[in-house]
Amino acid sequence: QVQLVESGGGLVQPGGSLRLSCAASVRILSFNAMGWYRQAPGRQRELVATVTMGDTTGGRTNYADSVKGRFTISRDNAKNTVYLQMNSLKPEDTAVYYCKLEKLGLEWWGQGTQVTVSS
Repeated sequence: QVQLVESGGGLVQPGGSLRLSCAASVRILSFNAMGWYRQAPGRQRELVATVTMGDTTGGRTNYADSVKGRFTISRDNAKNTVYLQMNSLKPEDTAVYYCKLEKLGLEWWGQGTQVTVSS
């Protein structure tokens, strides 16, 4: 059974940093991609960043325009974990952040972790 557990969320001031982690209960290299999505109150869930799993190196990454240059997605194959390093955080980054694992059209989601950017 696939389980994803996110951690690392919290309250941070504007301009600060957080690192989110998503630990999978399965070998992530056997899947197609992992990604981070977020959902703010009253808004639809949106893509933040994704990374492919098709190779043993870092994989190909993709970012939403709103986070390019500030956020970095990475993976640790040995730990079956994907990270999201978030720098220069803005109030508009406030949301629940979800991790997603994909394989052949199937999706698995984590429970989400709250990120609040406020002074």
